[in-house]
Amino acid sequence: MAKVVIANDHAAIEIKERIQKHLVFRGFDVHNLGIDAVESVDYPDKAREAAEEFLKGGYDFGVLCCGTGIGISISANKVKGIFCALPQNAFAAQMAKEHNNANFIAFGGRIDYPQTVEAMLDAYIDSHYLGDRHQRRVEKMHILDGNC
Repeated sequence: MAKVVIANDHAAIEIKERIQKHLVFRGFDVHNLGIDAVESVDYPDKAREAAEEFLKGGYDFGVLCCGTGIGISISANKVKGIFCALPQNAFAAQMAKEHNNANFIAFGGRIDYPQTVEAMLDAYIDSHYLGDRHQRRVEKMHILDGNC
């Protein structure tokens, strides 16, 4: 069974629950490192926790959520080996996988998206990294984070 790690802060409980429910519906085993109550937590801590768990291996990808998705995605991208995309629609989610080989995707609980989060997540899940001409660029991104 495919496995996903998910984490969120206090500003993204509802969206995390929607995403988790959708992932289970799609057949994923979801490892929830997020919070389910409104106590305040810091999104950089949740990003680091999820990224470190992902890097242990055994996960297909990770999902992160905070108020805008911005802070938690920036935080995750500071962890060597994590490429976290913050899509604004399904096309961007698809390209995050096909062109950039993103291994995390982030969403904002306080954002009004033009498409459902489930549609964006499906676009990401149903896409595959194309490699080929995109590999050169992905390798350059790895160099930027010291992964080569």
